[in-house]
Amino acid sequence: MIVDLPSTSTAAIGKQLVQLRNEVGALALGRVLTLIVVVDDDAADEAVEIATEASRQHPCRIIVVISGSRRGANRIDGQIRVGGDAGASEVVIMRLFGKLAEHGQSVVTPLLLPDSPVVAWWPREAPSDLRHDPIAAMATRRVTDSAECSHPRAMLTRLAETYQPGDTDLSWTRITLWRGLLAAALDGPPYESVTAATVAGAPDSPSTDLLAAWLAWALRVPVTREDTQAGSGICAVGLERSSGSIDLARPGDLVATMTQPGQPDRRISLRRRGDAECLADELRRLDADETYADVLRKGLPALGTTKGASRSAAVSESKREAERERRNHAAQLRTAAAEAGSLPSTVDTTTPAKPSGSTPTKPRVTRSTSATARTGRTAKEQPS
Repeated sequence: MIVDLPSTSTAAIGKQLVQLRNEVGALALGRVLTLIVVVDDDAADEAVEIATEASRQHPCRIIVVISGSRRGANRIDGQIRVGGDAGASEVVIMRLFGKLAEHGQSVVTPLLLPDSPVVAWWPREAPSDLRHDPIAAMATRRVTDSAECSHPRAMLTRLAETYQPGDTDLSWTRITLWRGLLAAALDGPPYESVTAATVAGAPDSPSTDLLAAWLAWALRVPVTREDTQAGSGICAVGLERSSGSIDLARPGDLVATMTQPGQPDRRISLRRRGDAECLADELRRLDADETYADVLRKGLPALGTTKGASRSAAVSESKREAERERRNHAAQLRTAAAEAGSLPSTVDTTTPAKPSGSTPTKPRVTRSTSATARTGRTAKEQPS
């Protein structure tokens, strides 16, 4: 159900919410938090869809704040979505015009759920300093998305300078699966220390920067950040050890290949995570992410100089290709040996035809030396 409220007020919106609750039922009583979405008008529909999908795991009240033109009279155009159009939440969309566009926190405050945490999310451009933003000040968690900013790396630098407990970024959430696979690979034998690491990804991918910063902070080793084609995301990670390198490469968007010394190549499902899934993960925990804070403030400055697609990536790819060719060749040799070994046994089992009228040959008795030595009987004399 969608109810439009043009030229309305926060009091009218609150009264309409109570009325819809009485008409539809008690679907709005199980909300666990308030999610404030601050977005421009051109990206509002996509942001509402993502927030609605994430609310299926965390029922909440979604308040979408859209800043319109600052010229003209002060006005609020509201819209309320409940039921099937809001997933497991209730959505309040407010478009602010005039001077109200600069005072979003005053408009939002009367609609917050009582005694529940507040999470603020900026799907596109985020404030330059979250510490001085009014909406960010009222939120327990502040979620940004540096990948959607015009300058992702500059945004990461600003986030590191202005970090406060409760800040997080969806670019960090997108590398959760990568971090889990790399940690699991290092947990197995031969338990050697990593001497260097290489992370290859698109130059416009802040997730690649954060993954490289995480490795630099966690392993305390030099990490090289290599650029690949724009828009490709994270492409490959290499961890150098004395016994050889561990390579995790994802040429596409769905499947990655992990190569380790002395082990066959493994194909692993490693798809790109959607925004709704990442947002739901961030709504799952409302405390400060200390690992993200250390990576942002300590890991990023420790990164090596960013380079283009360099020799190390080509060497790693050639090693993987040579290893695959060696294994394929070994498999072909084993198959040929098995076929050659089965041929004589097939010929020997064929009994030649005997000419008619010939005298049958008396069966020969073969003595087993080992059996005779043990029992003193011939093979023919063994009991049945």
